[in-house]
Amino acid sequence: MKTPLVGIVGLGYVGLPLAREFCKGGARVLGFDVNEKNVKRINSGKSPLKHIPHAQIKEMVKSGQFKATTNMREMKKPDAILICVPTPLTESREPDMTYVEQTCETISKYMRKGQLIVLESTTYPGTTRELMLPILEKSGLKAGKDFYLAYSPEREDPGNKSFQTSTIAKVVGGFDKASLERALEIYKYAIDKLVPVDSCEVAEAAKILENTYRCVNIAMVNELKKLFDRMGIDVWEVIRAASTKPFGFQAFYPGPGLGGHCIPIDPFYLTWKARQYGMPTKFIELAGEINTDMPHYVIERTMAALNTKKKSLNGSKVLVLGLAYKKDIDDVRESPSLELIELLIDSGAKVDYNDPYIPATHKMRKYDLKMKSKPLTAAMLKKYDCVLIATDHSDYDYKFIVSNAQLVVDTRNACKNVRAGKKKVFKA
Repeated sequence: MKTPLVGIVGLGYVGLPLAREFCKGGARVLGFDVNEKNVKRINSGKSPLKHIPHAQIKEMVKSGQFKATTNMREMKKPDAILICVPTPLTESREPDMTYVEQTCETISKYMRKGQLIVLESTTYPGTTRELMLPILEKSGLKAGKDFYLAYSPEREDPGNKSFQTSTIAKVVGGFDKASLERALEIYKYAIDKLVPVDSCEVAEAAKILENTYRCVNIAMVNELKKLFDRMGIDVWEVIRAASTKPFGFQAFYPGPGLGGHCIPIDPFYLTWKARQYGMPTKFIELAGEINTDMPHYVIERTMAALNTKKKSLNGSKVLVLGLAYKKDIDDVRESPSLELIELLIDSGAKVDYNDPYIPATHKMRKYDLKMKSKPLTAAMLKKYDCVLIATDHSDYDYKFIVSNAQLVVDTRNACKNVRAGKKKVFKA
């Protein structure tokens, strides 16, 4: 086929890295986003994401291969439209498909014959066929006859320097054989290894399996952490010892709660879908309960730590280190730090935060903290009754932090190599 024009809807943590790989592969990319400020920034050659350098975006735009737009009428131009929009949960922990539905409604107004439509957003098995298909066919075009339809889940891991979008094998499932073949033709411009599967449903289920697997195993070590704390055993040392076994064991690590768009959300998508088939997924739901309770456990440990200093959480000054959901990135989606801050405030604490990647908070679906990152100086650290390490950024000098803090609550084992002042460190 001729060099394709690929449309990507949503220029965030999934869409922008994908656009970069298509440009590297020689394709042209037309990016769609409703955020006008974001579009202007990209078209001026600046990256909105910390882990994608400005120089790469500038080169993509300068070469003429890439343009971002808010004009949805241009959706009739691409040979393929890849949907990379959020799929969050509602307050009752049910799938919120608003962004996918709205995107499909927009596409149906402007789509033309011969286009390929692919959903990349994480979702429940059946979404492509049951939700997207009827909306897209409002256009008067029929899938399998007039246009192609597929599902190919994103596998982005922001900040992971060992893998890039192009080097992560990509699962692709088509509505029919012709759709699968067309999707494979398109994705070969961006991805080194493609993994075709029998249907959209298989691809959707594969993504859910990947993240449920991680969710369940993280829940197990989180529960063991609570148990081993009571037994006076260091769970981190236990995991290190178990990891020396060359087979039958994969290390997972405890933390203050799950973050990122996928792992805290995907299992609940699956349990919601399972209820439609009259089957409760008790094991998965229990894992979700354990993980979502971890911020509360951290608060309890923080209270216990302050008690050793004859202080109460109510009225104490607490500095939370790290707002991002994991180290060395600027992504706060579903970050447990946000809930920790809210719980601390609700408990009467006076709370600040520091994060070298996030100078200020912004309004989100659930949170609007209106906070700015505080400077991490010796004088600042000394002001707080407790420093709570929620994200173990590599930028942090943990020896410096421990030496200047009155008390440190460490949820990430970040202070494992700190010797001086070790008695001030309380693991949580």
